[in-house]
Amino acid sequence: MNWQDEKCVMVIDSRLPLGIIANTAAIMGITLGKKMPQIVGADVYDQTGKEHLGIIEFPVPVLKGNADMIRAIRQKLYQPDFSDLTVVDFSDLAQGCKTYAEFTEKMKQIPETELNYLGIAIYGTKKKVAQLTGSIALLR
Repeated sequence: MNWQDEKCVMVIDSRLPLGIIANTAAIMGITLGKKMPQIVGADVYDQTGKEHLGIIEFPVPVLKGNADMIRAIRQKLYQPDFSDLTVVDFSDLAQGCKTYAEFTEKMKQIPETELNYLGIAIYGTKKKVAQLTGSIALLR
């Protein structure tokens, strides 16, 4: 892959408590790594020969969103023009479940329009990702 033509961002609701923001970013990052293992670099070794597991090969800016903004972006991502992007969303339904079995069962019972998104991660061509997120400030 040509990392210079690719971009990955996370948009997270900045009004959430810090722990939920961190949890949202962690879960979306783990899911991206599973879905796209090629974005994780090889393990590295420090000067003393100790191993450190590989990390993602490019930056992942975390952007300052809110629930309405994240929902609007998620809706655009269902359009055919954006079908080639990799998308990970994380909702309050997922965050509130104790097990994956509980999550999968509850998801079957709720329409997408009733999900409240805490965050969304998007990976793909720089142009398309920037089209969706280019004007959003960094979460600081």
